[in-house]
Amino acid sequence: MTNPIDDAAAEPGAVPADATAIDLHAPSDAGQWFGHPRQLARLFTTEMWERFGYYGMRALLTLYLAQHFLFSDTTTTGIYGGFTALVYLTPLIGGLLADRYLGSKRAVKFGAIIMSIGYLTLCFGGEAAKPFAMIDGQRYEVTVEGGRDDRKQFVMDGGQKLQIKGNEDKTVSLIAADGTEARKIAGGQFTADGTRSPFSVFLLLAGLALVTIGNGFFKPNISTMVGTLYKQGDPRRDAGFTIFYMGINLGSLLSQFLCPLLAVGMGSWQGIGWWAGFLLASAGMLFSWSLIQFDGGRLNGIGERPADAPGGKDMLIYAGALAAVPVVWLLFSNLMTYVRPEEGAGLIGYLTSLPIMGKLMFGTFSLAVPAILLWAWRNGTKAEFQMMVAAMVLITFNTVFWTLFEQAGSSLTLFAERNTDLSVFGLFSLSAAQTQIFNALFIVALAPVFSAMWLGLSKRGLEPTIPIKFGMALMGVGLGFLFLVFGAQFADDKFQVGLWWLAGLYLIHSMAELMISPVGLSMITKLSIARIVGLMMGVWFLSIAVAQYVAGVVAQFASVETVGGQVTNLKVSLDTYTGVFTTIGWISVGLGAVLLVLAIPLKKLMHGVK
Repeated sequence: MTNPIDDAAAEPGAVPADATAIDLHAPSDAGQWFGHPRQLARLFTTEMWERFGYYGMRALLTLYLAQHFLFSDTTTTGIYGGFTALVYLTPLIGGLLADRYLGSKRAVKFGAIIMSIGYLTLCFGGEAAKPFAMIDGQRYEVTVEGGRDDRKQFVMDGGQKLQIKGNEDKTVSLIAADGTEARKIAGGQFTADGTRSPFSVFLLLAGLALVTIGNGFFKPNISTMVGTLYKQGDPRRDAGFTIFYMGINLGSLLSQFLCPLLAVGMGSWQGIGWWAGFLLASAGMLFSWSLIQFDGGRLNGIGERPADAPGGKDMLIYAGALAAVPVVWLLFSNLMTYVRPEEGAGLIGYLTSLPIMGKLMFGTFSLAVPAILLWAWRNGTKAEFQMMVAAMVLITFNTVFWTLFEQAGSSLTLFAERNTDLSVFGLFSLSAAQTQIFNALFIVALAPVFSAMWLGLSKRGLEPTIPIKFGMALMGVGLGFLFLVFGAQFADDKFQVGLWWLAGLYLIHSMAELMISPVGLSMITKLSIARIVGLMMGVWFLSIAVAQYVAGVVAQFASVETVGGQVTNLKVSLDTYTGVFTTIGWISVGLGAVLLVLAIPLKKLMHGVK
């Protein structure tokens, strides 16, 4: 599994944050590991266990919010999108602090500890929220009975136990034991929620805030340490980053199977509890820290503090990072209170109603792009300005790609839980959280194939240009959604689609990812004016953070009314998801086609950059 932050490690063309130091280490004579510096083995396993923790937690997060805390789909996907957005944004600050003060190794150690504490904090979710419903202004307690495939929700009304059934016209029917409709409630007169512990919610947001801050210190700097293992121009460098990149996928592959297995079970086994899944993620993260902390001298001289760094700043930086936790907590808390504007509010109404995080994301990105282009027009040559224009166009289309691709952890996970038959050849059943494993599986299988394909095409002078790869990727992510929508017409009488239709979506998305993901960072370094390449890298990661946030917004359009964390009409759920997936699928295919048309003029603007 790759993502734009992981590509900082995986992309051979990326520029390490401490690029000035990479000539200081040439450990080719200090032992070998598969023909590479032996230190790569330690960094490989460190990254593998860090990704084990992160992706294990991420696999659980959406379902944890929806089923344990009984948040609405809108709140669940909003929190998820905001969390992943900050995960992609904080490395900008963590990388800067490591470059100037801490050094990569100290930053990685600190980040690993904070992330492990964050995962551990998520274990303390307390008792599950108690569902209730408000019907015509009166409160009714809700009971939930049955397993995943036969789960039903009931209210007690006048001594009768009535089943709750949502209707396609947004009304709600209360069904008596004999199957007759005892009561019909008009749309808007039935709302469901849960009684949850305020302290548990506080700990939830605190845990996410800790993970966010810790990730900012860990993620960019472990990649930098790998870069320092090779002299400038070392031909083993690309292969070394590829090996390191496989650690990312191996860690995610293991955790996305094991953490959900402990948390919610698999097949007939019900699992231990959410806390067990998060505890395993925390243990993986702690093991990652131990590999750096107790390296036995293997990493001496790698990722040390910069020689010109001022002393005495470490504790101040650590204290500042911890002081930022309440700030991030407040941002998450603000996301929870978000209320979508009424229809007809218009663009201005929508923008003014955005949570604080949304305003900051959109505002900063909207100002940064034209401001940088204006600077390039005034201070760069004609060719440099044109290359910057090409970079900004590709950044914008890349943002769209990741917005849609990152539905995996939110709307697609909820679709897997509600409208997917998770049986594997009738032998056993996956949990919904485990379906995210498909992407990692396909990336591991297909990455060598795509690498060989691009190399073969390059030798023949047929390798597609960067804009064409971006366009193909956009069309691919759209086709993945349309493939799943096509499969929805074969849903069974429970309105569930076969697992292999969802797996097919992930296969197509993984192929699309391999077209766009490995070229992004090197594209920025090649197209940017040298004087502001660092700033452009910042804009690149800002755009990815915006994409993560918007991914949460898109997932909110697929929101389904739930009672006790579950939908009450699976047909309504299936129709909602297929409607949204159809829309975003065709939009993505259309934008990909537009980019293919723009590929020719963009190639001219890029002035030979490949």
